[in-house]
Amino acid sequence: MPALQSMFDGLYPAGLQMYWKADFYNALSDEAIDLHLIHGAELPSLQSTMHLYPVNGAASKPDKYDTAWNFREAKWAKVILSADPDPANNTKNIQWARDYWTALHPHTAGGGYINFMMIEGEEAVKRTYAENYKRLSQVKAKYDPKNLFRVNQNIKPAK
Repeated sequence: MPALQSMFDGLYPAGLQMYWKADFYNALSDEAIDLHLIHGAELPSLQSTMHLYPVNGAASKPDKYDTAWNFREAKWAKVILSADPDPANNTKNIQWARDYWTALHPHTAGGGYINFMMIEGEEAVKRTYAENYKRLSQVKAKYDPKNLFRVNQNIKPAK
């Protein structure tokens, strides 16, 4: 697993300004592919990219209620990454990632990979966990009722 987790280390050295957006897809429509081509041609930096991963193999076997991940029917995970060594380019790079994500989001399954979310807000976290959010919130109320572990894509404890 460490080899897999370090696959991109050479491409993305420490010190880059990075911003991520992600979604899951059940299918890639012709219109979505056309939008990928448009936004992919507008990369704001040499390090910026879009990764498209197949997620339909073993990941689709458990029931979507067996774990926190709700999008078991998804076939693809898309990750948009803007990266640049110069902080002066942050605004432009972040806007590219947001515009790309916004254009493609209507074609998605509705949620994205939680580890590739930035400061998306509570509604995006709820969309990503979907029907599982309520159960996760109940677990959080049992084990972390004061919400000590909240500096992440937070699940609020049920009341």
